[in-house]
Amino acid sequence: MAELRLEEVLRRPMITEKNTLLSEQDKFTFEVHPNATKIMIKAAVEDAFGVNVTDVHTLNVKPKAKTRMIRRGAGRIHGSSRSVKKAIVTLKPGQRIDIFEQI
Repeated sequence: MAELRLEEVLRRPMITEKNTLLSEQDKFTFEVHPNATKIMIKAAVEDAFGVNVTDVHTLNVKPKAKTRMIRRGAGRIHGSSRSVKKAIVTLKPGQRIDIFEQI
């Protein structure tokens, strides 16, 4: 397996109501590459935003099954949502990430 570059580790910030409340506790959530480790995530956040990371928690969100009906009794379509790996990053007290402040 090829080594991940730091630019590939962070995919996008997760902006939800719960994550907005966590930002008051200096915790920020990102969607990350499925093969990224906590050490890679810490290095990527410190490099991209110039902050000091104290802790990283990761979680894998499994896909949920979805079913949809087709018109005129033709049947059902089965599928699933996509799986996601999230990282909750804790910063040193008083530090902020600007991308979350603009929203």
